[in-house]
Amino acid sequence: MNPFPLFLLSVILISLSGALSPGPLLFTNLSNASRWGWRGGFWLSIGHTFVEFPVILLIAFGLSFLFYLPGFHVGLAIAGGSVLIVFGALQVREATKSIEDVEEIDLAKDKPTRHPILIGFVFSALNPFFIVWWFTAGAKIVLDALLLAALAGVIIMFLSHVWIDYVWLIGTAWLTNKGTHLIGTKGYRVLNAIFGVLLILFGAVFYVNALVLFGIL
Repeated sequence: MNPFPLFLLSVILISLSGALSPGPLLFTNLSNASRWGWRGGFWLSIGHTFVEFPVILLIAFGLSFLFYLPGFHVGLAIAGGSVLIVFGALQVREATKSIEDVEEIDLAKDKPTRHPILIGFVFSALNPFFIVWWFTAGAKIVLDALLLAALAGVIIMFLSHVWIDYVWLIGTAWLTNKGTHLIGTKGYRVLNAIFGVLLILFGAVFYVNALVLFGIL
């Protein structure tokens, strides 16, 4: 029996467990969908890819020991938590200010100063859950790919995985952008503030993880 179709199926199923799970990247994608539209999901995916592909290569070339270096998890959790809290607070401030001071604004012209590629990169690189996923569940499909077809197998595995990220982020951005017209500008601003709070909560969770790793909790 040809193991290749079974391998591709396993890549897709395992990838879905990571790509479709709620997280900072998804929430920022949804909260900015009215500004960026489906293109925002595309640019976020590119920024995410700039982090994801090097991580996969690190695992493939046997450099996963970096994952176990002292302080790696703690530093990542603190840095990621700080970024999410700052981004979340800015988002809440912007959304609540718009709710109070502006009845209706042109969201299409209300462009963020931070490019979605940068946000996709930062929110991926400083997300401990993303890194942990790749060095655990994701590492299995990387190693299976190496056994199946060496480096070519890793490339095939990556292509079989990455399209899910693009479809998911582009699709959710497009649907949310369309939904903005149903709930109105003010309603969308309220939703945007909620997403900002969720980013802050994710940042707090990252800090708690750092305290656990320090042995304080």
